[in-house]
Amino acid sequence: MPGGGYSLVALNHEGRQIANWLNALGVSASDLRYRIGPRYHHPIELGDAQRSVRLVRFRATQYGLDPRRIGVMGFSAGGHLASSVSTHFDSGNPIALDPVDRIDCRPDFAILDYAVISLQAPLAHRSSLVSLLGKRPDPSPLRDLSNEVHVTTQTPPIFLFATGKENSVPPENSLLYFEALGKAKVQAEIHIFGRGPHGVGLALHDRALSKWPELLRNWMAARALLPNE
Repeated sequence: MPGGGYSLVALNHEGRQIANWLNALGVSASDLRYRIGPRYHHPIELGDAQRSVRLVRFRATQYGLDPRRIGVMGFSAGGHLASSVSTHFDSGNPIALDPVDRIDCRPDFAILDYAVISLQAPLAHRSSLVSLLGKRPDPSPLRDLSNEVHVTTQTPPIFLFATGKENSVPPENSLLYFEALGKAKVQAEIHIFGRGPHGVGLALHDRALSKWPELLRNWMAARALLPNE
């Protein structure tokens, strides 16, 4: 789930490049082109994310996938979307006419990269908030979509990566989420790099930040999410 402040979808450096890297590890990956503002607002984006998990799980046999090893990965606002589907999920509607809607939409793991987590001050990313909820949102959805509030024991295992010198999304978003995961006894790992700009993707040209994909690979390998490891 690429970022873009819920006003665009950064399909190259937070989409195709990431999917290609995962493919090279033997992991099936695809980019989600979720709908965005200003035309679309919540709950459209969350519905798109939930539908994507249901659809991949529904077609797991067709794709040659394990339906119990389906994860989500998101960057920036896409990280907010990935954390939203990790905390707002259901087991499906057993009487739905569409068989896809009968499938549960809980991810089995999540990877959050310099993610927006909270929509409440002082950590809220203002442009993402406005694109998602409009310029004058009611207080209720601000709390409902501040995902650190909704972590439970059922939240899937999480890998988080952020930088300490953000100029857009405060890294405290990731730290707050990590703290909530710890309180709920959810398996989580976090890496905060000392400096770095927002939106680095794989950070191929940064000697320090380019290490984060290796840390993620190790995390995935330890959880049997990579083939032959």
